[in-house]
Amino acid sequence: MRSDLAALGAVILWASLATLGAALNHISPLLITGLSLIIGSFIALPLSRFKLKTMLVRPRIILLGIYGLFGYHAVLFAGLQQAPPVQANLVNYLWPLLIVVLAPLFFKELKLQFRHIAAAVVGFIGAALAILSGQQLTGGFSLGYLWAGLAAILWSTYSLGTKKIGNFPTPAIGLLALIAGALSLLAHLIWGSPAEISGYDWLWLLLLGLGPLGGSFFLWDYALKNGDPQRVGLIAFLTPLLSSVMLLVATGQPLSPLLALSAALILGAAAFGSRVNN
Repeated sequence: MRSDLAALGAVILWASLATLGAALNHISPLLITGLSLIIGSFIALPLSRFKLKTMLVRPRIILLGIYGLFGYHAVLFAGLQQAPPVQANLVNYLWPLLIVVLAPLFFKELKLQFRHIAAAVVGFIGAALAILSGQQLTGGFSLGYLWAGLAAILWSTYSLGTKKIGNFPTPAIGLLALIAGALSLLAHLIWGSPAEISGYDWLWLLLLGLGPLGGSFFLWDYALKNGDPQRVGLIAFLTPLLSSVMLLVATGQPLSPLLALSAALILGAAAFGSRVNN
């Protein structure tokens, strides 16, 4: 299915975020997000065949884009900065599970069956194992966990909302990314600290904009509008697994048995959960 391939493409691009972002850890996350989203917004031009009117949408869709693209990244970064990043990332990756569970609330034709719940829980366990691979948990409660939980709610409901509205062309994501990027830069100017960006940094920003903070959103939009959101949500559990694998390959570290178990759980959950529509 094309929607499955588009979802997988978005997942692969998102998985590269940690590897690419590691080269830019000296730059404010809001600045990175703002510049990358603006770069990514230009992908819409060839998709719209350079017809700008294709990207013009109603105000409520623009508000949805601000809610999802800007809101998600803003609260996610707040969570990662105010809580141990491993645990915060675990909370954040509740969003694929939320997509599976909340889909029937958005679409009456979809039913939440035991198969969906079991697959979503197993998929989350697999994602958790990937995130925890080689990492240490630290104790104590942090306000950052609430921010990370809010991020999961924002992205899952934004994703379902784009399918619910459904009557705007995918190239319009470019306008939403442009607005979200501008808001991220504004937030950086207000709360961030000055940063020097070298020519080498711009190369990484270009890759981020074309990939995990740009091209992925167009693929994700296509996948949700043309596929089963519960099936797409299960595919999304592959993100932390592939991200961990990319980091290990980039650093030359061996793959662990824990990652193999994670892969088996996620792939098994996706196959099991998808059977309900066959």
